[in-house]
Amino acid sequence: MENEPHAGTPALLDSEANDATASGIMRVEMRASDLAECSKSSPFLDVLLSQTVLAQTLGRGDDRQFQTKVATAAAAALCGIQPVGELEGLLAAQLVATHAATMECYRRATVVGRDNYKFRDYNLNQANKCSRTFVILLEALNKHRGKGQQKVTVEHVHVHQGGQAIVGHVERKGEGGGETNRGSTPCS
Repeated sequence: MENEPHAGTPALLDSEANDATASGIMRVEMRASDLAECSKSSPFLDVLLSQTVLAQTLGRGDDRQFQTKVATAAAAALCGIQPVGELEGLLAAQLVATHAATMECYRRATVVGRDNYKFRDYNLNQANKCSRTFVILLEALNKHRGKGQQKVTVEHVHVHQGGQAIVGHVERKGEGGGETNRGSTPCS
């Protein structure tokens, strides 16, 4: 199963491959190893890939070459995030979809026409919302992966005779600068 192709959009069995082309269903070829860490469930991976690809703006009309390029790029983005586990897979799919929605809003904001300023403002506002959603999703993924901000809590501090300690937030200034203690109280 390591190098077997993995179908997407929607899930296709190999025996359905010829019927898929005739019915207009797009097929995105991948190696099973591309998303091996995401899930061992082929149906989950098929649905995840299908949802990711279908969330893309595949262009107008019947330009199958462009649609295939967009679908392949979406699948590559999903693989590039390297989700580990189903939860990360879901977040990765939402990241790819949110990026596509953001870019579509920016594209629509460039359309010239009657009442363009209202249309432009609306789409730029939507792009802004999508961009903020993207950041929130990325922070959630990083937090899940343990890359979020870490907090250290010190419960007991012993200062022996002649020693010094600072209680509070300590930051270093730029190069060569000393330490700064914001709102901290020196103890002796």
